[in-house]
Parts: sequence; C-alpha cells; structure tokens
Amino acid sequence: MAFSLKSEFIVALALILNAWAWHATSVRTLHESNIAEQHEQWMAKYGRTYKDQEEKEKRRAIFKKHLQFIEDFNASGNRTFKLGINQFSDLTDDEFIQSHTGYLASKQVKSRRNASLSQQYPSGDVPESIDWVEKGAANPIKDQGQCGSCWAFSAVAAVEGITQIKSGKLPVLSEQQLIDCDTENNGCEGGLTVDAFRYIIQNQGITSEDTYTYQEMDGICDSTKEAQQVAQITDFAEVQPGEDELLKAVAQQPVSVRIAGSGQEFRHYVGGVFNGDCGEKLNHAVVVVGYGTSEEGKFWKIRNSWGESWGEDGYMRIQRGGESSYGLCGLASHASYPIA
Repeated sequence: MAFSLKSEFIVALALILNAWAWHATSVRTLHESNIAEQHEQWMAKYGRTYKDQEEKEKRRAIFKKHLQFIEDFNASGNRTFKLGINQFSDLTDDEFIQSHTGYLASKQVKSRRNASLSQQYPSGDVPESIDWVEKGAANPIKDQGQCGSCWAFSAVAAVEGITQIKSGKLPVLSEQQLIDCDTENNGCEGGLTVDAFRYIIQNQGITSEDTYTYQEMDGICDSTKEAQQVAQITDFAEVQPGEDELLKAVAQQPVSVRIAGSGQEFRHYVGGVFNGDCGEKLNHAVVVVGYGTSEEGKFWKIRNSWGESWGEDGYMRIQRGGESSYGLCGLASHASYPIA
C-alpha cells in the first residue's frame, strides 16, 4: 500500500512538473513572439532594414536587452523620469557612442587657455525660470544622424539663439559648413564648440542651412557657399565651472555645454526630470536653453541634436542643484557662448 501511494505521488509530481515546464515554455515562447512583434513594429516606425537574417537576429537580441532594461526601470517606481524605446534601441553601446556623440574632450585644455572672457555677466538677480525656446530663440529640433557632429549642432544652435536675441530674426544656420570647413575640428569624428565659434569669427560669419545643407557625412569645403554669410559673431566666452555661473549665463542666452551622454538611461530618456545614469565620459555637446522648477524638482532644459523622437520632443529636463557643483552629467563643467 505504501509503495502504491509513493508511486502515485511520484506520478502526480511528474505531471505537475511537466505541466509547469510546458507553461514556462509557453510563456517564454509567447514572450519571444511578443519581442519579435515589437521589434517588427519598431523597424517599421524607424524605417530600419537589415542586410540579412543573421543581422536581424543580432539586432533583435540587442533590442530585447534594451527593452528589458527599460521595462525593469519603469516598473521600479519612485522615479522622476521615464525611459522608452527609441531610434537607438538596436545599437550596442560602442556603436551609439561612435555615431551619436562627438565631443573631443581631449582638446579642451588648449581651447580653454585661448578662450576669450571679455563679456561679464550682470551681478544682479537672475529670474526664477527662463525658456529661450518659448521666447523664440530656438529653431525646430535637428538631427545629427550617424555623424559625430554634436559639437557643430551645439555651436550653431547657440549662434542662432544669440542672433535672434540681438536682431529679432531667427536664422537657420549650417552645421555642414562647420563640418566641411572648420579645419580645427574633425567633422563627423568629433570636435569642440569653442573651435567652431573661433572659425565663425575668422570666417566673418556662417551661412544658412538652405545654402549649405546637412549631409550627415564629411565633405569638401565649398568656399563659394562658405562666403555667403548670413549671421556673425564677434567673440565667444567660457563660463567658469559651476551651476551658479551657468545660471547667470543661461539667463542671458542659450549656452553650449559638454555633457556625459552615453548612459543607458540618458539614451532612452522620454520624459520627466532626469537624474539618472549619464555615462562616464564627457563625450557629447548640447545647448542649455533654459531652467526652471517642476513637481519633480529644479531642472535645466537642454536642447539635443537627436531628433524630435528622443526625449521631450528633442529636449531634456535634467536635474539642477544636485550634489556635484559641476552639475549632473558634468553639464556645468565646461560651458561657452557666442557674443554678437
């Protein structure tokens, strides 16, 4: 009798384990099917194609990894910002850094020594908040694409901003001119915003986007187009490191800054006040176009060059007044602005 009960127990246990295994396999298969469906939808949305099935499977695995990271992050709660799938979700970390950043921090010591500090900030109080986008000093968001030209986009946006503030007219200026003609920088291989400002001064201006359109690649300088200047600056200055000094500068105009911008959380940011992982290196250039306070806390508003599908329609609100005097992601460690 005991043997019979034991046998029945073993059989029952085997059936339970088998059912559990079948359920787990079914759930896993369903999940994989869901991943495949989401990847196909993502490919259609962003117009992504792959050379063969092997490449597609590789990219799907990367996509799955990012998707799991995003879902886990958003489910954790107590966050001031959210993550989401975007155009970078099938890229490895190295691929993303190489193609969508481009700030050459290694050149910074030389450039800081040579920078002008001729313009002084007012010593009075600064407003509690400011938004140069709302004030009309910013064009629609642009997209650098797979070219390490963030330095050019940052410099151009700052020049566009100060031109509007001084003249009331907002030109759309050419990043491609800087990529092709600014020999101090390295085009799609990276550069510095201060060297871009220096080039614009030496060239006595910069032409329009319509005249010298963006190609998302290095090109040969077109001297005829280069000579058709539509906006000028007379000088540039660098902001002393620290958020207090940056606040004074941004109260006057949009300011170019370098930033660490390769972290998973930074890359997949979709909204809220960011206070997460930025990455370890200051490898990206953006523009601070404002600051303020929301329910999530004090923030800087930065303009990126990754298209409108990234962040809050191309912008990010990032924590202001954190533990580091240089600002979250190092955004107050090196800032510069053009003078017109």
